Amino acid sequence: MSQANAQQYHHRHRHHRKRRRVWPWVVGILVFIVLVLAAVGIAGWQLYKQAKQVQDHENNAIAMLSKFSTGDAETLAHAGDTLPQIAQQTQQAADIAHGGLWNTAAKMPFIGDDISTVQGMTTAINGIVQDSIPQFVNVLKTLSDAQIANGDDGVNLQPIIDAVEPLKQANASFQQQVRDYDALPTPEISMIHAAYSKGETQLNELADRVNALSNTFQVLPTLLGGGQQRTYAVMAMTPSEMRSSGGLIGSVGELVTANGTVHVGDFRSNGDYLPYGIGDHSADMKRVFTDEGPLHMSFDIRDLAVFPNTADSAVAMQSVWNRTPWGQGVPLDGVVMVDPVFLQELIAINGNVTLPDGTVLTGDNTAEFLMNTVYQKYPESETDALFGVVASQAMKSMFSHMSMGKLYKTGQMLGTMAKDRHFTMYAFDEQIEQGVQAAGFTGQTPNSETDPSVGIYLTEQNPSKMGWYIKREAKIQRVNCDDGDLYHVEFMVHNTMTQEEARTLPMYITGNNTNNTGKAMEKILFYAPQGGSISNLMQLGGNVDAAKETTIDGVNAYETYVQINPGQIATFTFDVRVSPKATAPLTIDQTPMGWVDDGITYLDPKCEDK
Repeated sequence: MSQANAQQYHHRHRHHRKRRRVWPWVVGILVFIVLVLAAVGIAGWQLYKQAKQVQDHENNAIAMLSKFSTGDAETLAHAGDTLPQIAQQTQQAADIAHGGLWNTAAKMPFIGDDISTVQGMTTAINGIVQDSIPQFVNVLKTLSDAQIANGDDGVNLQPIIDAVEPLKQANASFQQQVRDYDALPTPEISMIHAAYSKGETQLNELADRVNALSNTFQVLPTLLGGGQQRTYAVMAMTPSEMRSSGGLIGSVGELVTANGTVHVGDFRSNGDYLPYGIGDHSADMKRVFTDEGPLHMSFDIRDLAVFPNTADSAVAMQSVWNRTPWGQGVPLDGVVMVDPVFLQELIAINGNVTLPDGTVLTGDNTAEFLMNTVYQKYPESETDALFGVVASQAMKSMFSHMSMGKLYKTGQMLGTMAKDRHFTMYAFDEQIEQGVQAAGFTGQTPNSETDPSVGIYLTEQNPSKMGWYIKREAKIQRVNCDDGDLYHVEFMVHNTMTQEEARTLPMYITGNNTNNTGKAMEKILFYAPQGGSISNLMQLGGNVDAAKETTIDGVNAYETYVQINPGQIATFTFDVRVSPKATAPLTIDQTPMGWVDDGITYLDPKCEDK
């Protein structure tokens, strides 16, 4: 063998031996990787299969719960037969989601947060089904077995009084568990996000209904004269001409209750009250609503909803009432303020109202009729009287021929209407009023650090009936989750009247000043949450005065004035810092509109709780 060939041979031989020494290590590493991937794949597959099982169990439970959120009183009262089936579904879902595989996955990057959210979802829903809902169902079952009616025009108060505390406890438990669910981090994985969102919607709808019913039961004994006779002035207001707490007062009736019996007296038009002077009011209210203009409020009966607080409207109403021939010697125990949306909801429960001319008002058309149609079809001199006729008939039917089903519907409706200021009340007895306030039935500027709200109150400065055409929308987004969360709010006021409507509709609707025909001219007050603040308030669109800081009866607020032409939109944007004590998301307390929808949209937060 030549030397060259020998060198070539040894060179190839050496490389061959070297590859043989490395190969077992490579095989070992590859085998290890394959085994790890296989293990991860098997675990991942098992996790996926279990996730589908959890999804099925939760979907089944949510489907059953949805029947509660849409069911009638009888369905809920007899839900005890269904609860064990739901509880079985939620318990199985919770057991799977808290197994060893899930606990391990919850610590992994990328998917860990979503896994933790699923675990939280199953815990919250299982707690609701096992604890809160059975309490609620037991209360309704007891009520369904009781005698609710007291003759044709009264209510047996004792079953309601007995139900107040158990219902309050069940509601507190339920609301807390729903808050725990809502506070879970928003999932990123689409399948989990869809399940979370579906559960959030169903649970919050049910929570709203339970909360409304519980709040109503707290005030019903007071409203219905538990223990003594009570007299209330019923102030019928129309947001077609907006005032901070609702709208212009068109008529006032008398509601007398005593131990569950109810008597609704005739409604007198505002013209009957005008000779008896103006309502008591503070120097700050005079400055804001009279001195500054442009519409100079007189604080006669028509303007008594201009105060953002129901208490101030009540004091003003009482001062006028005491000067009237029918009010002297008949002391008021409180006031009730109602609008066309409330009357429409009453009519939906109790049946249609037929006017003297044959017009039929239903649970669908009453609000539009009283806020718009009446001003197109009837003489101006008749409109307030018609409002009184409708209010009187609707109120008289409110507690007549009472049954468990009607009580349930009325209770939910009252709580919902109070939340959006379509129905508010105030009692002059301080101890009683504390309970009314606690139930959320007294309209107030923001006063809670734990349940924060920003107050936005509008008062129409164009003497008109433009309110039906003024649509409001708001978007709320949490943008910072430090102590004292920060929210960004976008608030829009849209004048939906067209130029054609402005030209052709009666001036009573569009305004009697030809320079302002069809204009929305709104004085707007912005109140920050209790213990919080408003900053960076900016305006776009419309003819807007720069917002100025002011103090009204010792409370800081922002005040602005905007003119919005037909078809135009004015937009206000600002940031809201809530108190570090806040335990609920920011809401908006606002002047009621002529429909049930409050126009508020909550956008997905830009941050998560720490």
